[in-house]
Amino acid sequence: HGASHQAVMEFQVVTNKRLPRIKVGRSIIAFYYRKDMTMAAMVKHKTDTGHMNVSTLELTLLDLMRYPQGAGGLDHVATVLSDLGPKIEARKLAKLAGKFERSVVQRLGYLLDSLGYKKKTGQLAKSLVRKGTPPWVELEPAQAANPVFMPDPIEKNEHWRVIARRMPEVDE
Repeated sequence: HGASHQAVMEFQVVTNKRLPRIKVGRSIIAFYYRKDMTMAAMVKHKTDTGHMNVSTLELTLLDLMRYPQGAGGLDHVATVLSDLGPKIEARKLAKLAGKFERSVVQRLGYLLDSLGYKKKTGQLAKSLVRKGTPPWVELEPAQAANPVFMPDPIEKNEHWRVIARRMPEVDE
């Protein structure tokens, strides 16, 4: 969707089949498994060799939060969110959120708010609380995995119920 600050080293595909990574020339194609693929959130994209289905902007953002390691970590995800934030269609994002884990939606909402896109997250927050109050989640679960090295939270966001131990750094 045009938000890359660095040269593409790896092309990621979310698919409904478990496939190994493959190397094509100097590039790598990494496959991420998702059992319930929805074609409703795909658009046809013209390429040099024809057309391919590409996820909508909103589905891409949710996938980035679901698979942050595929994007190079939360700092890179925040950079992409910062760039694509103005293009988000709030209604589409809220509609797709129901197909993702609540924790993914919480983290995405929190990051979008932190990056200044609160106007885009109102419907997302409403879709989240329809199922009741969500449990607390870590912004970066890996940080909480080892209590010995776990830094104290810098914020416990009551609205999204997200515990942030550091704020992601956005590339300018």
